[in-house]
Amino acid sequence: MDTTDTMDAAAASRENEIEAIRQVVATVEHAQNNERPDDFLRLFRADAIWTTGGGKRLFGLDEITAFTHQTLPGGMRDTTVTFELEHVLFIRPDVAAVKLRQLYRTPDGPDVGSPLWVMAKEAGQWRLTACQNTGAPDDEVETASAGRPIFASER
Repeated sequence: MDTTDTMDAAAASRENEIEAIRQVVATVEHAQNNERPDDFLRLFRADAIWTTGGGKRLFGLDEITAFTHQTLPGGMRDTTVTFELEHVLFIRPDVAAVKLRQLYRTPDGPDVGSPLWVMAKEAGQWRLTACQNTGAPDDEVETASAGRPIFASER
């Protein structure tokens, strides 16, 4: 096999991994929009870290589960969210830093987040490992109100 074949195989493998990560992102989006906490929670490692858009730090799946079951049912009423995969940095073949753009549409206007998810591949599945959500007040989306409907308060 020449080096071109090796590079083509590596590029194809990388694209397959990015597609698998994209599927995790799509599952998070679907789970949030349809208020399906268990679909969301099954994406995490047991020892995951999650920091909410409001800055609440959650350590381990038990804390993430308690928070999600408290906030997600009803938390998306009249609200939708979309995620755009902006960048994937493979730290190792089985560890990736995933940068997203998150757009909430609420009755009070849009709000934009800029999550960073560190994901690890275990047993063939990409898992949410260390994730933080941050508001992006300088994003190009113009808001209908002066406030931040999502990132102004703890959710």
